[in-house]
Amino acid sequence: MKSKTLFNCCMAVIIFIIGSTLQSIAAAPPKQFYQITVYHLKSKAQEERVDKYLSEAYVPAAHRLGVKTVGVFKAADIDTASDKKIYVFLAFQSLKQFSEVSQLLLKDKELAIKGADYVNAAYNDAAFVRKENIILEAFTGMPTLKKPVFSNAKSERIYELRSYESASEKQHVNKVQMFNNEEVEIFDRIGSQAVFYGEVLAGSRMPNLMYLTTYSDKKSRDEHWKVFGADPKWKRVSALPEYQNNVSRNDTQFIVPTEYSDF
Repeated sequence: MKSKTLFNCCMAVIIFIIGSTLQSIAAAPPKQFYQITVYHLKSKAQEERVDKYLSEAYVPAAHRLGVKTVGVFKAADIDTASDKKIYVFLAFQSLKQFSEVSQLLLKDKELAIKGADYVNAAYNDAAFVRKENIILEAFTGMPTLKKPVFSNAKSERIYELRSYESASEKQHVNKVQMFNNEEVEIFDRIGSQAVFYGEVLAGSRMPNLMYLTTYSDKKSRDEHWKVFGADPKWKRVSALPEYQNNVSRNDTQFIVPTEYSDF
């Protein structure tokens, strides 16, 4: 009798644990997928051409097709750099939505009309030097995009886009775990407003992850990173043997949002 009672108690505990786990899974928001398109430009004329196309044709078309969040940014040094860059960021609810929207944008008649100068550019009068696409999957530690909240003008803000490459797939997975388990919480706690953290599924640099943190201005950015570096949790975590040498290359880009960017 006692063994039967013990068995029933154990089964009740197991059922409770399974039920709680299933509820947690059901409650967790699905991870978003992100696309970052980088335009490489050689002149002010190309910058203005792409800018006009994005603001008047592409972004409105993406909104019409159900993409709620479209971010458009320019490199902070775009006026002086020889390789001038414009970044376009889109958030999708699934890879299916990404595929469908990509195809529909090519067929969108309003986009073709309003963006005719870009769409119909001649081979010897190209709108850009080249463009690259990066596809990412959101981290479990931050499965959906968060728009930053600022009171100052967009032109004053500075956003920091970082790409962390790893020497192997195993080390890359380790760095992603480090973010999910430790770093996402630190950035959130110190007020470095992160827009996204993503694992690169397809791109020119792999294996790697990318993330975007945001600040009201460059001074605020520097102050936040100083706080991050001095954070007791970061000092402890960064010294752990299991997290050593999991980043082989850090590429940091400072970007500023355009006036028509959604964030």
